Amino acid sequence: MDEPTIRDRLFQANFQKNLIAGILTIIPLVVVWLVFDFLLQTLSDWGRPFAAVLAQAIEQQHPAMTRVLEDGRVQWVIALLFTLLVLYVIGAVTSRVIGQTLWGYVEAIINRIPLANTVYSAARKLVDVLRTKPDNSQRVVLIDFPHEGAKTLGFVMRTFTDASTKEMMAAVYVPTAVNPTTGYLQLVPVAKLVPSDMTSEQAMAMIISAGAVMPERMSLGGPQN
Repeated sequence: MDEPTIRDRLFQANFQKNLIAGILTIIPLVVVWLVFDFLLQTLSDWGRPFAAVLAQAIEQQHPAMTRVLEDGRVQWVIALLFTLLVLYVIGAVTSRVIGQTLWGYVEAIINRIPLANTVYSAARKLVDVLRTKPDNSQRVVLIDFPHEGAKTLGFVMRTFTDASTKEMMAAVYVPTAVNPTTGYLQLVPVAKLVPSDMTSEQAMAMIISAGAVMPERMSLGGPQN
C-alpha cells in the first residue's frame, strides 16, 4: 500500500484542526441553547393553562381566530409571555411593603407544610445569603483546596465561632466547575481566606465556563487580616 503523500497528511491535519475548531466554537452555543431551552420550556409549561383559557375566550368573540390559536407555537408564545408577566408582577409587588406583607403570609402557609417547608427554607436561605455579605469577610474568596498551595474559588455562606478555640470560622461553598449546583462545603478559618474583588456573577461565570471566562489579571495574594 502506498505511503500517504505530504499533501494527504496536510489535508488530514488541516481537516482535524478545523473539525476540532468547529466543535470548540459550537460548544458554548449548544450550552446556551440547552439552558435557554430548559428555561423557556419550563416557563411555557407554567403558563399553558392560562393560554388555553385565553384561547377559548378569544374564540368565542372571534371565531375566525380559532385556527391561529390552535397552533401550538402561538399557545407557547402566549404561555411564555403570561408567565414572564406574572413573574414581573410578583417581583414588583414583593419589592413594596404591602407586597412583602402579603408574601409573608404565603411563606407562613408554606412553612406549615411538611417537607415543603424544609425545601423552601433551604432555598430561601441560599438566595438571601448570596444577596448579602457575611460579617467580617468577603463573599467571593480563594481557599487552599483540594490541597495546600492549590487555590480554589469559594463562596462564604456564613461565619461562626469555633466553640473550642474561639477562632472565627467560615462556611465556604466550593462549586464544581461547569455544574455549580454540586460542590463541597469547607469549614475554613477566616484568617486563611484570601479575599477576591470578583463579584458573585463574575465568579459564577468563571466556574460555569471552567475558567474560560475570567479576568486577565487576578490576585492570589495573602489571607485576610
